[in-house]
This record gives sequence, structure tokens and C-alpha cells, in this order.
Amino acid sequence: MSVSSRDVFELYAGEPWHVRAHVRIRWHSCPFVAVAAHVPEAGRVVDLGCGHGVFSAYLALGSERRQVLGVDIAQDKILAAKAAARAAAERGRTNLRFTLGDAEAPPEGPWEAIAVVDVLYLLSPERQESLLRRCAVALAPGGVLLVKEVADTPLWKAAWNRTQENLSVRVLRITRGKELCFLPPARHAAWLAASGLEVRQDPLDQGFLHPHHLIVARRPG
Repeated sequence: MSVSSRDVFELYAGEPWHVRAHVRIRWHSCPFVAVAAHVPEAGRVVDLGCGHGVFSAYLALGSERRQVLGVDIAQDKILAAKAAARAAAERGRTNLRFTLGDAEAPPEGPWEAIAVVDVLYLLSPERQESLLRRCAVALAPGGVLLVKEVADTPLWKAAWNRTQENLSVRVLRITRGKELCFLPPARHAAWLAASGLEVRQDPLDQGFLHPHHLIVARRPG
């Protein structure tokens, strides 16, 4: 099924203006469509650190054969996400759920797909590695782990990203986190390869102000 941004935005129509604005900005600033292209059309999918649930909602609307669960530690965002899930259910899509929880503790698998989108940079290197290794274990045979973070090149895009995230996390408190730790994607890829996954990397920054970078890590079937 073809899903547009409008289909996603409509799920948040009853939310306050600042939530609707955040959802739209988040959608237009992140290559969600390119990331979603790697998600299987059927099976259990978990979106760790889902925020307001934009990516989760897009995945659920895209295929009714997916059972999508979004997890986030921010209660206000999960409340908005749950309202979006109810709106989706009213439209006949009952395959979208959200729960309040820590992204560092992935729900028990196996999962056909695990998405970790713009989460790792809020954790220390040790916690980043621990989360990725936990995700690797939770994958079903043939399952895919999608890690969307930002790269350290191009330099001007990396600098812009650091400025924005410092503002979001430390000043405006839009994103919950105590530290910012941007690691080279190659380090994440190495951890995943050491966990037995088949790894590929795709730069996704073309057309965006941020140096988006995707790691596609698959457990052999």
C-alpha cells in the first residue's frame, strides 16, 4: 500500500499544535522512507526510541501484515503516539501499538525488524555497544536491524547536526538525554559484524542538512 506523509500527519490531527509541528519537522528532516524500504512487509517490528511514533505509524500504515511496536521513555511522546494508534485503528489499522519503556532494553524477540533511529548518540559508547548487541540477539533468523544515525562527514553537516542537537537536548529539552556521543558509523558496523550479522552501510544525506547514515544489519537465515 502506498502511504503518504499526509496519511501519517492525519493520525496526529487531534494533538496540540506543538506536537503536530514536531511531527512534521521530524518527518521532513529524516529519511524515513529510505529506511522503511528495508523493513519486511510482514512480521514483528519494533521501533526503539520511537518518540511521537512517526516512523512506527508509517510502517504500520504501509503494510497490515506488519505488527509494529513503538517504545520510548518519554511519557508525553508515548501519549501522543498512543492517540495516533487509536486514530489508525479507527481507520481499520490495528497493527500499531506503543508502550512506555527504555530503548536500551529491547522487548523480547524474535523480531523480523528492529529500528534504532537517532537514539545511539544519546548514550555513552559502552551503552551504544550494549544496545546493539542486545538487538542482534533479539533478531529472528533472516531478521534485519536498521540503525539510522549521523556520520561525521561532510564536516559542515556534522557541525550543523551537533549545534541542533545541543539546542534540542541541553537547552530546549525536546529530546531526553544527558550526553551527546556521536560515534563513526564504522564503529557501530564493526560491533554488529562481531555479533554475527551481515552488515552494509548506506549514506542517506543527499537532499538533507544532516549527514544521515544507515546501517543495515541482517541475521543470516
